[in-house]
Order: sequence, then C-alpha cells, then structure tokens
Amino acid sequence: MARKRLIIEMGMGIDQHGQEPTVAASRAVRNAIAHNALPGVWEVAGLSHPNQMIIEVQVAVPYPEQVREEEVLAVLPFGQKTLIVESGGMIVQGRAIPELNDKNDEMLIAIAAVTVFIEDE
Repeated sequence: MARKRLIIEMGMGIDQHGQEPTVAASRAVRNAIAHNALPGVWEVAGLSHPNQMIIEVQVAVPYPEQVREEEVLAVLPFGQKTLIVESGGMIVQGRAIPELNDKNDEMLIAIAAVTVFIEDE
C-alpha cells in the first residue's frame, strides 16, 4: 500500500499571555482545520471511517521542547495522528499583565501544516 496526500492545511496560532508554546501550537492546528470539510475522504478516497485518515502535523513554534504533544494532537477529532515540532514561529514583544499570569512580555506565534494522507492500493 502507498500513502497519498489528500490535503494540506495551514494555520497560525498565538499565545498573547502566559507564554505557553503548547497553546500557540494548538491554536495553529485549530486554525488550520477550522474552515474545511473533507467530502473527498468518503467520495473519492472511499474511507468508511474518519479514523482511517493518516494525519501528520508539523508545527514551528518558539521553545519547541516545551510543547505537550498530546494536547496539540487532541485538537484533531479523528485520524491516526503524528506530530513533528520544530523551532520556529515568532516571538513578539507584548505587554506583561500580572493578572493574566504572564511570565514576561513575550507573545508566542506558531505556524502549522496539517497533512491528511490516505492508504491507496
């Protein structure tokens, strides 16, 4: 069996307060999948259940070693999911607000690509 790409979706996510790379990464993945429907999974690829999709997520975010993988992948409701996290994204100076539990004035920006594959015979 060969894997074939069905779709690639891109997104961006920001954590303005709290300096949590997992939050920024999760928001980037959510943004990537927020406005799509995949009728091709059923009508073209012939899958019988959405868990048959193979989903690879690639996220670039500041402080990648702090990303909690299971939380990012939990954004995706279906599929056989994997995550690749790498250093990237952006750090922008914001405003630290103690009431929002800011550690500093950094805003973290993440970018994500979500690729859906199918197995083809």
